[in-house]
Order: sequence, then structure tokens, then C-alpha cells
Amino acid sequence: MAKQRTIITCAVTGAIHTPTMSDALPYTPQDIAAQAVAAAEAGASILHLHARRPHDGGVTIDPDAFAAFLPTISQATDAVINISTGGSLTNTIEERITPALRFSPEMCSMNMGSMNFSFHPLARRYDTWKFDWERDYVAGSDHNIFRNTFADIENAATQLAQHNIKFEHECYDVGHLYNLRFCMDIGLFKAPVFIQFIFGILGGIGPEVDNLIFMKRTADRLFGNDYRWSVLGAGGVQMPLATAASQMGGNVRVGLEDSLSISRGKLAESNAQQVAKIRRIIEELGCEVASPAEAREILGLKGADKVLF
Repeated sequence: MAKQRTIITCAVTGAIHTPTMSDALPYTPQDIAAQAVAAAEAGASILHLHARRPHDGGVTIDPDAFAAFLPTISQATDAVINISTGGSLTNTIEERITPALRFSPEMCSMNMGSMNFSFHPLARRYDTWKFDWERDYVAGSDHNIFRNTFADIENAATQLAQHNIKFEHECYDVGHLYNLRFCMDIGLFKAPVFIQFIFGILGGIGPEVDNLIFMKRTADRLFGNDYRWSVLGAGGVQMPLATAASQMGGNVRVGLEDSLSISRGKLAESNAQQVAKIRRIIEELGCEVASPAEAREILGLKGADKVLF
């Protein structure tokens, strides 16, 4: 009997954590590229990418910022590139899909609903900050609604359809699964879809294993055999939930976007360290890690030769 092939996604930098929180968090193009390549070498077959301002680590969705590292990564590794269509809690969907329209990656993330998305409690952990923008950005996140209305989702799906992009449908609560089912029913997305169950973000579903089972059962009922799935656990639940998902037949996502730790109370040294740890766990528990070629086959991707970077 063939062993299960588990896809590891690595989310390299994201838009939540700031430079003060970890010296390992990459924000220059050189560091983003270097950590992405190292993560791929450690076993990640998908690299989920955001951009940062190189002078102070702030979040940016400027396509030129992506252009500073995408070619380097694609030349150094065969990993699948996944560009975020989130990236900012304050920009419109038109602005957030601009990098994807320019670079036509194999994959993009897609939040399946609007939500309160907040990380303001992190502001209380630090007395001093490396850069002036950080504290207000973190503390003020309780004012934000991460907007992805049905109109926004349709807009993004329609504009990106010509690029044959596979979406990582990010579902932060059970209602997002129903949103995705509706969008499939009206023809926005074709099966098989790739769903990222997300746990532990303030504003979304909690990180209990019971909730993982509930989300999986709901997805089974809504999508049958027409989906593939993965799990993202935020913060300290990253490794426990990824381990559970791998044993339930799912795929996993790790990376400094989602958690700065390698174990409870200990900061990770790099994205590659997190990838290496979950790979070791997966393999020791009897599964195998999917190569980029196998990930492309499992998810039905268009291929690296059809991107524009």
C-alpha cells in the first residue's frame, strides 16, 4: 500500500508579525528569498508569500516588492509559489489582487468571508519596538474588519480566472465552508478545491481538535470527494494541529507568518526549522512528504512554466 503523500506549505513572512517580535522574521527581499529557498530545501513543496518594505519591515502589496524576490526563488527551487490576496487589512480587493494579476502564480490564497481579524493582544508583550509603525499597527488591529464580501470574492475569482490559478481557500470558521460551497454552486470555483482550515486567529474558530474534526466533517458533507485540505494552526498550536491533520489524511501549513515559535516558549530560528520539524514528525508517523511535482499533481496546478516571473 502506497504511503500518504503530505503537502507541506510554508508561509514565510505574512502580515501579522513585526520585526520586534522575532529577529528571524524576514522582511528584506534577500532574506525572504533566502528563507523561502531554505524552506523548500527542508521539504516545503508550496511557498506562501507576502511582501514587506525592506527599510522597516512594514507590510506592502506593491507588485514591485514581490518582483524583488520572486525570480530569485523560482530560479533556485521548483516549489510552487502561492501569492497572498490578503496581504493588508485596509486595502481593497482590487488592490490586493494586483500582484497576482501581474505575476500569474500557480496558486493564490483567498479568504472565504469577511471577519474581525485581530492580533492587538500582542501589543502588550513588548515595551520597546524596533520601528515606529509597529506598535500602532498591532494595537490598532482591533479596529479592522478583514473584508472579503461575496462581491469581492466574485471580483477576484473572475479577474484571476484567465490565469488558471488554484486558490488556497482560507476558511477561518465553519460559515466560510458554506460560503465556498455557494461560490462553487454559482460557478466561481471548480472542483477539486483546496481548503485551508485555519484555527486560533482571534475572530475565527478556536484551536481545539474538536473544531478540526467538526470542520472536516462539515467539509466532507459539503464537498464530498471534490476537495483537498490542509490545516494552519496559529501560534503555539501550529505543530500539534499540523500533526493531527497529517494523521487524518490532510496536508499542513507552517511558517513564521503563522507562528514565531519552534516549541512552547522558544522562538524559531527560521522557516526551514519549522518545515524540518513537521517533516520529521510526518515521516516518523508513517507518511511521506510530497515533492513539488507531486503537489502539482495532487492539486491540479498549471505548472511553473506558466507563471510570469
